[in-house]
Amino acid sequence: MRVIDLMLKDLLQTVRDWKTTTFLVVMPVIFTLLFGFIFGGGGGDGADLRTPVGVIDQDAGRLLSTRLLDLFEASDVVRPVLLEDGDLDGALAMVADEEIGGVVVIPAGYTDQALAGGDARLTVVADTSTGAGSTVEMGVQALASRLIGAAQTAWLSAQAFAARAEFADDAERQTFLADALDRALAAWADPPLTVAVTDARAVAVEEIYSDNSYAHSSPGMMIQFSIAGLISFAEVIVVERKSKSLRRMLTTAISRTEIILGHYLAIFVMIFVQLVILIAFGQIALGLDYLAAPLATLLLMVTMAMWTAALGLFIGVLAKTEEHAVIFAMIPMFVLSALGGAWMPLEVTPEAFQTVGHLLPTAWAIDGFKNILVRGLGVEAALLPAGIMLAYGVAFFALALWRFRFE
Repeated sequence: MRVIDLMLKDLLQTVRDWKTTTFLVVMPVIFTLLFGFIFGGGGGDGADLRTPVGVIDQDAGRLLSTRLLDLFEASDVVRPVLLEDGDLDGALAMVADEEIGGVVVIPAGYTDQALAGGDARLTVVADTSTGAGSTVEMGVQALASRLIGAAQTAWLSAQAFAARAEFADDAERQTFLADALDRALAAWADPPLTVAVTDARAVAVEEIYSDNSYAHSSPGMMIQFSIAGLISFAEVIVVERKSKSLRRMLTTAISRTEIILGHYLAIFVMIFVQLVILIAFGQIALGLDYLAAPLATLLLMVTMAMWTAALGLFIGVLAKTEEHAVIFAMIPMFVLSALGGAWMPLEVTPEAFQTVGHLLPTAWAIDGFKNILVRGLGVEAALLPAGIMLAYGVAFFALALWRFRFE
């Protein structure tokens, strides 16, 4: 009961200032809307957010080049821009000006070589150091592999048929190949057996964008402002230490452990309530379906509040003055938010940046929420992010206990 009393005292002391409540709730809402507009690009729900890729067709509209363009059109990743003049230098200039993400050249004889069982290759030009270039490279490679696989299937089918009965003429053989190719592509698009693989990070290229532009900004700003809110609680601990209140508590019936737990629970409860309000805002006002997997959302909320509260306790232990509390809270807020992907999706950054980002709990928290909002996954996709946040919480709490001083 003494732990609860101390927790309520801290909460009352914090929310008594209306500016704190405004900062913890109103500011993340404003920044969620702002960053959501930026991610949405103001393009509206009908905007085509696929990466444009220039296509130079030197195969003169033959069977495989036509089917490749059809695959590009149906892709969720790339949007084909047919460059009918065939000017490669001009296309490269468009890449340099960021008008398109890359260029694909379909060489002459591509169809004949592929349907003859040969090694048909495309020429792909893209700057893979950029997000658009990487998207083009991976997207084109996946579609081209699918097409070549279907072409090889068609060629083998024609070989097997010819072994039993000769084709009447080349026209009949070409018709057979075209039909076999289309059947193979249809089977690839709708396979009889599928395997679902869940990755806690789930950084598939086609999932960079969501139909809802707030699917990234909402969890990102929740995380950033949960850390920013630690300032007030750290200041409470600083003031109690400076005023000798912490030492006077030791003369009462409350124990050292209860004092530390009381402060920790106060931070935890405030952050959890903040998350509840912001998630409710996202669910009701922004159309984000956090309740698609309620257990997963709850698990992420609890573990996120746990590690953030432990960080707040550690900041309160380290800070000697109110100014220190502000600095010690703002530095991790900016570092963890920027590197952890709260401001910009890590999926559009270079691989090295993504690796660094996933050394931090913020990146895993965002991944966990986006697994629910963007990828439609359930509680199994929240287990790893929640486990990593819990590990950070234990580490920060242990550091706070080690450094905790009552004077």
